[in-house]
Amino acid sequence: MKNKFLKEEVRHIDVKKFNSIPLIEQFEKMAFQARNLAGAAKIYDRMLADKDCSIILCLAGSLFSAGLKKVVFDLVENNMVDAIVSTGAIIVDQDFFEGLGFKHYLGTCRVDDDELMKNKVDRIYDTFIDEDELRICDETIKKIADGLEPKAYSSREFIKIMGEYLEKNGKTEESVVLAAYKKGVPIFCPAFSDSSAGFGLIYHQWQREAKPKVAIDSAKDFLELTKIKIASRETGLFMIGGGVPKNFAQDVTVAADIITNKAAMHKYAIQITVADERDGGLSGSTLKEAHSWGKVDQDFEQMVFSEATIAAPLIASYAYHKGSWKDRVPKNFNKMLDENK
Repeated sequence: MKNKFLKEEVRHIDVKKFNSIPLIEQFEKMAFQARNLAGAAKIYDRMLADKDCSIILCLAGSLFSAGLKKVVFDLVENNMVDAIVSTGAIIVDQDFFEGLGFKHYLGTCRVDDDELMKNKVDRIYDTFIDEDELRICDETIKKIADGLEPKAYSSREFIKIMGEYLEKNGKTEESVVLAAYKKGVPIFCPAFSDSSAGFGLIYHQWQREAKPKVAIDSAKDFLELTKIKIASRETGLFMIGGGVPKNFAQDVTVAADIITNKAAMHKYAIQITVADERDGGLSGSTLKEAHSWGKVDQDFEQMVFSEATIAAPLIASYAYHKGSWKDRVPKNFNKMLDENK
């Protein structure tokens, strides 16, 4: 019965196949979010052209299930990002999930959700996922944990091991987890257990009972990202969505300053969001507000109040076709962190 819901696969947009430069240049002479988006695209290109800048990509929301996986995959493949901070769901339930050979499907929000539940079909607005396949993803995380030395790992260390797993057992090369593993790009998930990883890890810990267990050390995550900040002359943030990844990546400036007493703010910062600043929430708080906390410099920052599936491909296409990334030297922060434990 569930097959009637799982018919047409979500297709990931390819920013290499269209050049948004002419559109962005016209946006620059318009108003509202068109002009803001143009400003953000130009700041991202400036980050890529700055040889001293390490770029941290922040991801929140159901981005890959919506068709944005290849956008981020191409950023990693073409050395347009040096570290990633993400929600666990994007990395595990969406990217690793597809790396195992599973798919997300075009659906609709005009549907009987009780019927979906009875057929084990999960819904993300207008996208459908096979719950039975998600359970396989959960079990794979447990399998990986069962094979590791029982100790505390940063989420970066665990996700790197997930990349190793996909290199041997994956069903597609177009995986951000796999590409980041090969390129030495660290991926951090500060709320790693809030995803299929959490289900797999609690199952691992439940079965281990009193025996030593694999666990995720969130403080180690914070320390490792802070080490990247300290090792970088300049840093820039490209934030798609808000939430924990946004705050985590901004907070490293304060952490680095506590450790060194001389850490600089993020020189560049852009954010795509639909959240509102007026309720005091994190996701919609402006980058100007972040300056008051000593997190983001004021010279090169831009908020874009737009839905990510529209804005992110336009910014990524602009930067890709501008070509500033071609002269960048890979940072390989995974190697640095592994050697500096």
